[in-house]
Amino acid sequence: MTTLDDLPLRDNLRGQTPYGAPQLNVPVALNVNENTHRIPEAVAHDIVARIAETVIGLNRYPDREFTGLRERLARYLGHGLTAENIWAANGSNEVLQHVLSAFAGPGRTLLGFAPTYSMYSLLAAGGDTTWIPGVRDDEYELSAETAVAQVREHQPNVVFLCSPNNPTGTPIDLETIAAIYDATDGVVVVDEAYAEFAPEGTESALSLLPGRPRLLISRTMSKAFAFAGARVGYLAADPAAIDALRLVRLPYHLSALTQAAAEAALDHTAEMLAMVDDIRGQRDRIVARLTELGYTPHRTHSNFVLFGGVEDPQALFTALLERGILIRDVGIPGHLRVSAGTESETTAFLEALSALSSKA
Repeated sequence: MTTLDDLPLRDNLRGQTPYGAPQLNVPVALNVNENTHRIPEAVAHDIVARIAETVIGLNRYPDREFTGLRERLARYLGHGLTAENIWAANGSNEVLQHVLSAFAGPGRTLLGFAPTYSMYSLLAAGGDTTWIPGVRDDEYELSAETAVAQVREHQPNVVFLCSPNNPTGTPIDLETIAAIYDATDGVVVVDEAYAEFAPEGTESALSLLPGRPRLLISRTMSKAFAFAGARVGYLAADPAAIDALRLVRLPYHLSALTQAAAEAALDHTAEMLAMVDDIRGQRDRIVARLTELGYTPHRTHSNFVLFGGVEDPQALFTALLERGILIRDVGIPGHLRVSAGTESETTAFLEALSALSSKA
């Protein structure tokens, strides 16, 4: 039987493992940071209607510049942004892939601060970019002093900052982001996939964009908008940076159906984001109960909680799975991660964990 070893694969891809979390049919799936709330029925009907209208014209290519979507995303983000500041693609992973295609590649480097989103290193490998896993401070925080020292040491072409960070949930303050930008001549990307779940009043890195043409802010509709299955990611930046991404995108990369669905969802922003407060509440409930049970949840501004103090992560993961509850072993010793679900899903997880902890 033929294996990868028998194929003329690029050397830097040998030994790599594809990205993936377990996809299991369980009653309570809290492992991939999805928004487990369903799209409101009235909004869903409008989305379906928009898609139906679009189907009639599928004999033609979609709007290559996805103008209507970019206009709506600019209005949603605010901060004086216009369509010229916006890019979008099939999920934020493709947005980041475009960034690396334009600004990284053979002989260039990408710096991130581990532990962080595991796709960063895979995207780097896919584009033959050297991945540099920087280090964080205690409790997975990242100070300006720690980050700037590593930027100056490695002089990367691109820096990825995940804030709030996946898998830890840790935010990065704006002063640190600004200091990192000032310390490099390269591109700095702030991945704000979970920004909507931060406490009320938390300022986005979008406020740093004026006067910083090498700063790019990545977002997604997968999380707060409960749109993971639609695959819509986007980015805000100086118009010159957006022009750079046009150089590497495939023709008509964003389908007419995707554009129609995303436009409809953004036209119902208030309804789509109505569940964010509830998710924050369930997250905080998880943090409180984990503490009561003797675990050590880390500071989080996201819709998930990384918790330590787990004596045997694989055993606890398996015991929960046997009860129909799927969480995530992210490979950090003594830790597991759980997404905040609906009230009933969160209750199921906490009750199961309490029962297991009482037996330990």
